[in-house]
Amino acid sequence: MGRFGVTEILVILAVVLLLFGGKKIPELMKGLGSGIKEFKNAAKEDQKPADKKEEKSEEETK
Repeated sequence: MGRFGVTEILVILAVVLLLFGGKKIPELMKGLGSGIKEFKNAAKEDQKPADKKEEKSEEETK
């Protein structure tokens, strides 16, 4: 019940194609890709200050 078979996936893809059309799907995928890229960049930027804080705290303990 929780798993999708090949037939179900093909039906879902056909419905998406009918709803959005062939021209709109690449635009949607491009937007999705750029959103994921921005999210990854923001996550990297968020980790950088934490790394610097850890380095400072290690230097202070020496």
